[in-house]
Amino acid sequence: MGMLKKTMLGLAAGAAVACLAGPALALDEITFGTNWVAEAEHGGFYQAVVDGTYEKYGLKVTIIPKADQAMLLGGKIQFYMQGNLLATFSAAEQGVPVVEVAAIFQKDPQIIMAHPESGLKTFGDLAKLKTMFIGDDLFATGYQWMKSAFPGITDEQRKPYNYSVAPFLADKDSGQQGYLTSEPYAVKKEGGFEPTVFLMADAGYSTTSTMIEGMQDYVAKNPDITKRFVEASIIGWYNYLYGDNKATNDLIKKDNADMDDAQIAFSIKQMKDYGLLVSGSAKDGGIGCFTDAQVKDFYDKMVAAKVVKAGLDLSKVYTTQFVCKGVGKELAK
Repeated sequence: MGMLKKTMLGLAAGAAVACLAGPALALDEITFGTNWVAEAEHGGFYQAVVDGTYEKYGLKVTIIPKADQAMLLGGKIQFYMQGNLLATFSAAEQGVPVVEVAAIFQKDPQIIMAHPESGLKTFGDLAKLKTMFIGDDLFATGYQWMKSAFPGITDEQRKPYNYSVAPFLADKDSGQQGYLTSEPYAVKKEGGFEPTVFLMADAGYSTTSTMIEGMQDYVAKNPDITKRFVEASIIGWYNYLYGDNKATNDLIKKDNADMDDAQIAFSIKQMKDYGLLVSGSAKDGGIGCFTDAQVKDFYDKMVAAKVVKAGLDLSKVYTTQFVCKGVGKELAK
């Protein structure tokens, strides 16, 4: 996916936001850490930098690719891109003082791929496979849910995933984990065929994804900055998906030498076709929306799958106060 690049994207710097009648106001500075290198799956945040949306909201935003939660806890960044709600549940259990303030993706992009020759039609048909290449993290979480929700799936099918599609390509009776926006493209490129794709979200793996996470104290003390960052990010995502994203994609390619136009185009198409951002509660509430009911639904499933403990107090680790207001919906075409 590319070399780590601690690229400081200070492109939102420039003219300060001006009042209609009065002196220019200083921009509030925000550093946002993504959880991987620059790619289309982060495009809306980059878009809001490139097209000046953050600046319009009175923010100077610097993006640090491939950050981690430790940087948030250490005060090096103000917001972090959290993967999904499993980390949120872990924070509740361990008393980590973070809070999710938006869910950019309604669906987690986690998939299981199979060869077309296998003839599999439904998610439950994965039980027919001899082998599934699954990494340790997914095996401890999503795979346990798979076994709980689809009893024919077993531990015996699982083989460790080494983050290469080669073993999958060599075995037509196998499946492999991946991301909707990435691995199917690699299979097509390296194997010359389109795999059968099963999106775990569409089978009931109901976690939201690409969460905006902040520290509880920071969000409580800076609700206005938080609101502006969330809403500007949402608008950035609408503009990236439905507007002119060329300059943003040029920046993504500049910051990630392994990214090219074909991969970016594939990722954007997948995000749209499968409704990763605009589906579920986001249809009415807009991108970024998530609800108490969504959180509870996924939490109950993870408890049933014995992935997380029952009885956790989730009230401090997420808030819906900044989302579900329909911000930017008019930008969708």
